[in-house]
Amino acid sequence: MDAETTIQANADHQARVDLAAVYRLLAQHGWGDVIFNHAAMRVPSSPRHFLIKRHELLYNEVTASNFVEVSMDDDLDERSGVNRPGFTLHSGILRGRPDVQCSVHVHPEEAIAISGLSHGLRPLSQNAMRFHNRIGYHEYEGLTDSFDERERIIAALGQNRALIMRHHGITTVGETAREAFCLMKEFVCAARIQLRMEATGAVLREIPPNVCERVAAQYEKHDRGRASAEWPAYLRQLDALDPRYRC
Repeated sequence: MDAETTIQANADHQARVDLAAVYRLLAQHGWGDVIFNHAAMRVPSSPRHFLIKRHELLYNEVTASNFVEVSMDDDLDERSGVNRPGFTLHSGILRGRPDVQCSVHVHPEEAIAISGLSHGLRPLSQNAMRFHNRIGYHEYEGLTDSFDERERIIAALGQNRALIMRHHGITTVGETAREAFCLMKEFVCAARIQLRMEATGAVLREIPPNVCERVAAQYEKHDRGRASAEWPAYLRQLDALDPRYRC
C-alpha cells in the first residue's frame, strides 16, 4: 500500500470512528428514538458516497465497521439496509453542500416545539448565538421519502449551519463530526432555554442583532479553534464507557 492509499484508508477509518461516536453520543442524550433518526458522514476517499447507520440497529449497537456505505446518486430504501427518509435527507444535503462532511438529524421534543412556533428560535441565550442568521426553515411535507423534496431542503438550508424542519425536527451540518454534533447539542439547549423563558409569560429581553452577529462570528472562530479539543475529550468519555464503538 503506497503512502497516499494509506492516508486515504486512515481518513476513511477515522470518519467511521467519528460517526460511530456521534451515534453513541446521540444515544446518551436520548435522541436515538430506538432505531430512527440518523446521522451521516461523507466518505473522504469517495466524496459521492456516505456512511449511515444500518436501519435496524440501535444507536448503542453502531460501530465503526457496521455502517452501510451508499452512493448519494442511488435510489435506496430499507431493502438496501438503510432508512429511506434518512437516505433521502442526507443524500440531498451532501449533494447540495460539498463543504458539509457530516449531517445530523434528530427529533428532540424541544426542537419539534420550536419548529412549530412561527418565530422559531429566538436570540434569548448565548447558546442561540451560534445560529443567528445561520439557520434555515423548511416547511413540513410529511415523511422525507420523496427525492423531489431534496431540492427544497437544500434551498432552505442554504449556507446555514442548521435547518429547522417545521413540525418535524432539526438538522445540523458541519465540516466535521464534532461540529455537526456540537451544533445539535447547542441547538437543543437553546430551544430548551427559550421554551422555559416563554413559559414564564414574562416580557423577554432579546439580544440586540448587532451583538448577535458579533457573537456568532466569535463562535465560528471559537468552534474552529480551541473548541476542537472538545472532540478528543468526547472520545475519551466514550472510551471509558464502551470502547467497542471503535471496532
